[in-house]
Amino acid sequence: MPYTLGIDFGTNSVRTIVVNGANGGELGSCVVDYPGGKHGILLDPRDHNLARQHPGDYLFGLERSALGALAEASRDSGFSARDVIGIGVDTTGSSPLPVDERNVPLALDEKWRNILAAQCWLWKDHTSYREAARITELAAQHRPQYIAKCGNTYSSEWWWSKIWHCLAVAPEVFEAAYSWVELADYIPAVLAGVADPRAVKRGVCAAGHKALYSEEWGGLPDKEFLALLDPELADLRDRLYEKAYDATEPAGALCAEWAKKLGLPEGIPIAIGEFDVHYGAIGSGIEEGVLVKAIGTSTCDCCVVHADKTVADIPGICGIVKGAILPGYYGIEAGQSAVGDIFKWWVEGVCQGKGALHGELTGEAAKLRPGQSGLLALDWNNGNRTILVDPRLSGLILGQTLHTTRAEIYRALIEATAYGARAIIERIREYGVPVERVVCCGGISEKNPLLMQIYADVTGCRMHVAASSQACALGSAISASVLAGPARGGHADFPSAQRAMTSLKAASYVPNMENQAIYNQLYTLYRQIHDAFGGVNKCADLSGVMKELIKIKENS
Repeated sequence: MPYTLGIDFGTNSVRTIVVNGANGGELGSCVVDYPGGKHGILLDPRDHNLARQHPGDYLFGLERSALGALAEASRDSGFSARDVIGIGVDTTGSSPLPVDERNVPLALDEKWRNILAAQCWLWKDHTSYREAARITELAAQHRPQYIAKCGNTYSSEWWWSKIWHCLAVAPEVFEAAYSWVELADYIPAVLAGVADPRAVKRGVCAAGHKALYSEEWGGLPDKEFLALLDPELADLRDRLYEKAYDATEPAGALCAEWAKKLGLPEGIPIAIGEFDVHYGAIGSGIEEGVLVKAIGTSTCDCCVVHADKTVADIPGICGIVKGAILPGYYGIEAGQSAVGDIFKWWVEGVCQGKGALHGELTGEAAKLRPGQSGLLALDWNNGNRTILVDPRLSGLILGQTLHTTRAEIYRALIEATAYGARAIIERIREYGVPVERVVCCGGISEKNPLLMQIYADVTGCRMHVAASSQACALGSAISASVLAGPARGGHADFPSAQRAMTSLKAASYVPNMENQAIYNQLYTLYRQIHDAFGGVNKCADLSGVMKELIKIKENS
């Protein structure tokens, strides 16, 4: 039986699964936490926007998690590492790494080991908000087509803003870096033994969604535009890449060094790298009409539309990129900058509780009726990714009294993230993209029925849950199986692989019509404060919001 490995690099850990290509069954899995920083993240107490990771943690996690998953799979008498036919990799993003001419991250050199700017610039790093705003401004003036495909706003979470900020605050690091590589492209290149950053196969997922890449204008932004930002960025373009690829193209073949380390056959194909949620969408069975919502520390929402159709530019979304998820389809991405992180902030940061307190507060919050607390919150504790695309926004909790409890606030925060999810669905539908079904993946969707029911009630959508608890890694494994092809025992294409290897949990969450009616009232109030504080309605009168919340509370 042919098997593939799916390797998922998350925010705090890396996990590997060994997958049966016939049915998607997981024979082995292993999760390894990143050893550095706080929960794997390098922080700066002077700047809450900064979030970096040491690249050595990725290599540590790659080897340990792969060996652990293979060891667990080997307990099955029918498994042999010789039957592994391919490897797929997904990562966070945009998470760019500065590398030298040998494709070695600068931070692996002792000289740069403790320099924050020389690390991987993690997706949730917002230090480049000024550069992002300037890119948006200049593109609107000189290359409006560049940002039209990414919602007309360039983000501080993305490639060019981060690299430009490095040039501004750590020019010595920028000068030492021969090139920059997305984490999603770097890990496959490591496994393939690529020792030249110019030879790294870049995925169109990262290139198109984060680096303004499009075949419509010849690849990356032209040097004339980049020179408007800084001539050094224009020079860097020559050391990057000309072509980016979808998942029909291999990133390379497993090199002898890593084949020996992992005990796998040398030369097996390595799938092109994609971001975690894009491969997670594949692992959740995405197809046209399905919105996949990956709920974790943040969320990412993905849809696909067949490439023979026209997709309108959608203001405020993260990108429309051909081949970014499934080959032959436009991939559409949106999301929220913080979801699980908000709950963690409240429970573990403010309430100073341990993990068990999440369950305790969830139980108490489940006893509350919609509107009973009189609270309304904004889900912007880490800025707004979609639909406002503004990292300089912050959270808000409205309607507190001297009797407000921590469980009431906990529920209000869950509801706030659900309102943000509804805003995304409404924006996508408004521009003609069909959303007929919602499939959720990620640990929160599996572990928190209260949240899932609230999401169903707020959005009016039935919430399905992907069967795999490792949908991102499974999507990577599916891509590896398709790339290996029938000749090696893999699948001929993505639809057949998804039919064989993905499924949904039996239980789903159906909107409660009574709750939905109350949440429609609350969502109207949410949009008032959303549009006012988000700058959409600068003449908003919010004087009635508190009294409307009290009225809803009195009637609940």
